[in-house]
Amino acid sequence: MSDAELVELAENANTYTPLGPADERIVTERYVLWLGRGDEPHWNVAQRFRLGPGEVDEVRAEIHAHLRARGRTGCTWEVGTNATPADLVEQLQARGLVNDEPDHLAIGMVLTEPPPPAPGGVAVRRAETEDELLAASRIAARAFGLPEPTVARRLDPDNVVYVAYLDGEPVARGTGAFGPSAATLFGGATLPEARGRGAYRALVAARWEDAVRRGTPALVTQAGAMSRPILARLGFRAVCEIRILLDLFDR
Repeated sequence: MSDAELVELAENANTYTPLGPADERIVTERYVLWLGRGDEPHWNVAQRFRLGPGEVDEVRAEIHAHLRARGRTGCTWEVGTNATPADLVEQLQARGLVNDEPDHLAIGMVLTEPPPPAPGGVAVRRAETEDELLAASRIAARAFGLPEPTVARRLDPDNVVYVAYLDGEPVARGTGAFGPSAATLFGGATLPEARGRGAYRALVAARWEDAVRRGTPALVTQAGAMSRPILARLGFRAVCEIRILLDLFDR
């Protein structure tokens, strides 16, 4: 995969990663709208903007119409380094969109060389049962301060959930979305009491090994402030920036 293609994937991950069983994607020349499984704004992502002069209001109205038709009342706009127009963030803020706090800046990062091996004492397995999937979801909910889920997501061979175990207990999770040229990493989360013991590093190593096994030796991710330092230590390099804005339009 060329560097330009890796940058495009890192900047607009939801445009290219395999769709899950409940996902939908609307692709146009001017934008891409990815719709997940609910009304929460982070499950509804607009990105890959290629807008001409004076098109912001028209495109925003079109995106809102798609969302309203599916009962959605908000979304996030991910404005990458290569989005046009160059002042799109400022134009959207003038229309009432706000930074998606607490982490409105993501850095697209790419790994094309083997990361350090997983540390001893950490076991990583792909979640393949309902209990394992539910354990992974509960780790993410606790790490991100979200309500604890009671129903597990469905298995998906192209969007694989990984769980890291310490002393036999699940302490961290991450997802690998395996496309034709690279694996995109999502949803890395470690329980507070297990941080600093190598679970995150082990999850990266496991997804790299599976990407190599599939013939696509590259990892791509959008890193927030907490994950950027460890990813850099593991060999990831920054290739682009993504500004994330919140658009709540029917609430």
